[in-house]
Amino acid sequence: MLLSDVQIRNAKPSSKPYKLADGGGLYVLVKPDGAKYWRLKYRFAGKEKLLALGVYPLVRAPAARTARDEAKRRLADGHDPSHARREDKLAAQISAANTFEIVAREWVEQQRNRWTPNHAGRVLDSLVADAFPEIGFRSIAEITAPELLAALRKIEARGALEVASRVNQRFGAIFRYAVATGRCERNPVADLRGALKAPKREHRAALSAADLPDYLQKLETYDGQLQTKLALKLLALTFVRTGELRGAKWSEFDLDIGEWRIPAERMKMRAPHIVPLSRQALGVLEQLKPITVDQEYLFPNQHNPTACMSENTMLYALYRMGYHSRATGHGFRATASTILNEQGWRADAIERQLAHAEKNKVRAAYHRSEYLADRRKMMQAWADYLDTLASSVKKTSTKE
Repeated sequence: MLLSDVQIRNAKPSSKPYKLADGGGLYVLVKPDGAKYWRLKYRFAGKEKLLALGVYPLVRAPAARTARDEAKRRLADGHDPSHARREDKLAAQISAANTFEIVAREWVEQQRNRWTPNHAGRVLDSLVADAFPEIGFRSIAEITAPELLAALRKIEARGALEVASRVNQRFGAIFRYAVATGRCERNPVADLRGALKAPKREHRAALSAADLPDYLQKLETYDGQLQTKLALKLLALTFVRTGELRGAKWSEFDLDIGEWRIPAERMKMRAPHIVPLSRQALGVLEQLKPITVDQEYLFPNQHNPTACMSENTMLYALYRMGYHSRATGHGFRATASTILNEQGWRADAIERQLAHAEKNKVRAAYHRSEYLADRRKMMQAWADYLDTLASSVKKTSTKE
């Protein structure tokens, strides 16, 4: 006779443990303290063994019998239910330790030696905002392509197609890392090919050669903060990335030999970069010295001198000069690259000055030359070219 719930509930404790048989080796063990445990007695490899199936009333009779029947099926297949239980428990622990969020954060940490701190922060922030709430708690081995697509569709729904594309790229990198480290067997991102809306690619606004004379005149008469004006001048003369300029420290400059050496940790490609300084660039630094030479940064933050200039300071200055949607700080790199290539300067020197990564892997492996001599000549010629443009504007204004 199968045990009824009333029989189990009304079973009183005794001075010694006793059993209430249910059938098929299943019974309830009643302890002296009144606790009631489901147990299954079975034989495997000639030995009598016990399997714990839960505590009553958290586990009631129907659930205990289902667990008994599953154990019997495993016995019939030649497997010890106790070993299978341990394997299931271990698998659950591994799954809990390998959620998407745990693996993603580990992946970010693995990339930090290749990324700038700002970039690493942006990547993690995007995952915290757009991935972890949707799939962060899921075991990475169990996540499917439709789940990823659902998370990306939410980003698309707010019109952030570029963000969705970047998050999808990060999904791909995280799953490749998970496969490599044995957390999952395949990368489901491959199944999303063609499923996302393609973002409209827009190049950063950049000035043309014809725009430069007017820009240089407006920069010369800019009436905002002097250090912002000098930052824009130095940006035009060196065409580094805006983050590299904003974070520039006096300790990176050797004014005697005319070099700015940017350490690897501040570069996008995580390699040190030398910027030859023209006479004009050195002149900007001489103007800047009385303002900030006693501080760490060339361009300290106006509100917090221990930090560098904010990323919007130069952009807002460009807006104030009338270049909203017409120019960005990053755009000066494209302007300089276009003009210098048109002027016939060596492409390798231009690319090295822009600190671009060598796309040809074989070429990169043997690329030891910094083209420094060529770049010194080129940067001085570039500064002289800007001076010529600025002078032409002044002469025209005088004639008028």
